[in-house]
Amino acid sequence: MLLAPLALVIAAAFIHATWNLLSKQAASAGPTFVCVTNLISCIAYAPWAIWLLARDGMAWSWLVAGFIVLSAVVHLAYTLSLQRGYQVADLSVVYPVARGTGPLLSSIGAFLLLGELPTTLGIAGLIGVVIGIGLISTQGNLAAFRKSTGFAGVLWGTATGFLTAIYTVVDAYAVKSLGIAPVVLNWTANLLRFALLAPLILKNPNRARKKMTGYWHLALAVGLLQPLAYILVLIALHLGAPVSVVAPAREMSMMVGAFLGMIVLREQVGLWRLIGCAVMIMGVIALVGS
Repeated sequence: MLLAPLALVIAAAFIHATWNLLSKQAASAGPTFVCVTNLISCIAYAPWAIWLLARDGMAWSWLVAGFIVLSAVVHLAYTLSLQRGYQVADLSVVYPVARGTGPLLSSIGAFLLLGELPTTLGIAGLIGVVIGIGLISTQGNLAAFRKSTGFAGVLWGTATGFLTAIYTVVDAYAVKSLGIAPVVLNWTANLLRFALLAPLILKNPNRARKKMTGYWHLALAVGLLQPLAYILVLIALHLGAPVSVVAPAREMSMMVGAFLGMIVLREQVGLWRLIGCAVMIMGVIALVGS
């Protein structure tokens, strides 16, 4: 993978870890929080998307429209699944499971559906990334998944990872094969997601306002950061980076989270977490080299 796409994916990993931390803090707001963040994203990124449409135009077809709708629906299911997981389980369980299963399934989808050929080094790198995520999140203690909320975390994390795999392959096809600009794809799909969620807010505005009490600043940050993280990934794909490499490399966000915990939150870093970071770094290097 070229340096420019790799730099975009690394930047996206930092941003992704940040907005997930903020979303966890607003988990109790549920779908209302998701709807508000979608609205903020639509407003914030409208000038960029409209400018691209005005400059380059858009070759509309039923296939293009269908993939935008499909992207919107899968992304909506993903965000609702993630938010629900954060309501019922710990971030340290939901996030690593979601990030661990996503690249595995995305790469398999890329191999089977997009014709990307796996290499021995790429497969080894993929395995290394997944193992590294597990070691970082559990610090070698599998009891983290046996807590009262452990099963729920694994369940919702797996569901989120499965949806991540689907939208990664869908959006990769839209960007690489249909030629949809990454920003335009993300913005139009986000607009559809807001339209699907808006009736929930309009049905009981007072209840929605109460749910958002104390969370407006988090919604603003997530609304700005969430699309940016994914747009950077789509641009990397648009530049020619293969899905089977980009999807696992995105999971560097778990490594970013470990270092943020050590530096910002002063969390104790044990031997297993350090080993996990080392394994993940080697996995990413193998993926880039493949």
